[in-house]
Parts: sequence; structure tokens; C-alpha cells
Amino acid sequence: MSLVAGSYERFIWGYKLNRSLTLTPLFSFPSHHSTIKTIAVAGTAAVSGGNDDCVKIYDLASSSEVGSFHHSASVAFYSPPSLSSLLRNLLAADANGSVSIYDVDPFVLLKSVKIHKKSINSMSVHPSGKIALTVSHDQCMALVNLVRGRRSFYSKIGKEASLVQFDESGDERGRR
Repeated sequence: MSLVAGSYERFIWGYKLNRSLTLTPLFSFPSHHSTIKTIAVAGTAAVSGGNDDCVKIYDLASSSEVGSFHHSASVAFYSPPSLSSLLRNLLAADANGSVSIYDVDPFVLLKSVKIHKKSINSMSVHPSGKIALTVSHDQCMALVNLVRGRRSFYSKIGKEASLVQFDESGDERGRR
């Protein structure tokens, strides 16, 4: 199992968690020009982003950066596709309340959709990859249709939620 961590000092670290519950360092290097705000891992790929408006993609097997691209705002949350070894599309939720869909090879923005009025706190993609739920500082929850690239449902929930998550089967979801 891999553990990837980022810091306020712009460094990213990768570790391998052994069966004996010890950590073996894999890599450590300065990856961003400012604070790292979010990291996501899917299979052998990891993605990081922060206040420098840059998205970086890493290959955990080779412990190296494989690409990067510019995002229009500070990235608040990533949601990689299902846990597979091939990372194809990447979703990024940002401080502007938008969800952006990227093709990671050749690192291009496919679509960006304004979902919320304020920064997105959390995003969860359904296991089917067709929809995503988001919660935001605007005290609302939204359902995003990823096939059509638009917001399908938007509702005020009365309190600011910090996390939304589908379960592994996609049948249940919860928020805190």
C-alpha cells in the first residue's frame, strides 16, 4: 500500500506501508511553488495540487513526476477515477466552485462547469463514473452529470458540509 503526503512547505513524500506497519520512503521532492492543498491516489498514479494553480501527476511505480498542467484556480479537491492502474480522466474541484474534467494524456482540459457559488469542500464520483456529488461553502449539495458535463441537481442543505462520499457499491452516500 502506498501513502502520499504533501506539506505547506511545497514538498511531496511517498511511502510504502509494509505488512509490519512500517513506512519505507519512496520519494521526496519539492513539487509545487507554494502550499500543497490536496493529493489523490488511484492505482499507481498520484495527483497533487495547491495554491500555485498547478496540477501535477506522479507515477508511484517509478517514483517520478510524469506530467503537469495549469488549472485556472486554486484546486480544492481531486477525485480520481475508480481505483485502476490506468488513470485516464481527472476531475478537479476548485475555489471558484467549478468542476473541471481533464484528459491526462495529453494533459488537456475537456470541460469546466460552474457548480457552486463558493469553493467546493468535497467531491465524490459514483463507481459508474457517470455522476459526482459535491458539497460547498455555499451550504449546498449538487449532483453533476459527468456524461453531459453539467449540473443536474442543486439543493440547499442548511449547513456547510465538509465531506460527501459514495460507498464502494454506489448505493449509499453520506455527508458530514
